[in-house]
Amino acid sequence: MEEHQHPAATVFDALGLSYESAFAASAAHHASLLRLREGLAPGSRILDVGSGTGKPTAATLAAAGHDVLGVDVSPVMVDLAQRQVPEAEFRHADIRRMPLEDAPFDAVCVYFSLLQMSRAEQTALLHRLVRALRPGGLCALATVPLDVEDVQGVFMGQKVRMTSFGAEDFTALARAAGLSVTHEESLLFTPAYPGAQPEPHLFLHGRRSPATGA
Repeated sequence: MEEHQHPAATVFDALGLSYESAFAASAAHHASLLRLREGLAPGSRILDVGSGTGKPTAATLAAAGHDVLGVDVSPVMVDLAQRQVPEAEFRHADIRRMPLEDAPFDAVCVYFSLLQMSRAEQTALLHRLVRALRPGGLCALATVPLDVEDVQGVFMGQKVRMTSFGAEDFTALARAAGLSVTHEESLLFTPAYPGAQPEPHLFLHGRRSPATGA
């Protein structure tokens, strides 16, 4: 499939459950999910972009009774998620090309899933994702806030090309996409794998402004 050729698919196919082992215990990620859950009505419809193995995001939200659709470009991750979180729905697709209707979701989660996209792609996708929220809907975002563009690196033993924004620019991007930012948290996190170094993480929460897409 075309999606399997995306560089992110190659990386995360190779990582599989080792990615979950390295990152799923993040206290800040779990705190972000708790903050999101506290703002949701029962049975909310949620889009999880870059859903990975399904843990912790889809598993946490589905266990709370929400209707979760996870999307990931890695077929290995989708297979793992389907087996680990059968109460959620998962789809193998490239979110950049996946059709999105206006306002079908009560919340959208985007945890660290933009970093192998160009800045133009990240910008366009965030605008589309905000339009996919109902007015007043919630968005949880997380990224590695570095001012870098198409930089070659190694991530958990896999060669990657990474693009990101600095913290202020990423927050401005979220606002420009139509989010009213309600919470920001910056921290250093050390993944649980050999040789890992502390890395900056930025978590944002926002709400779709009523006029978005008008």
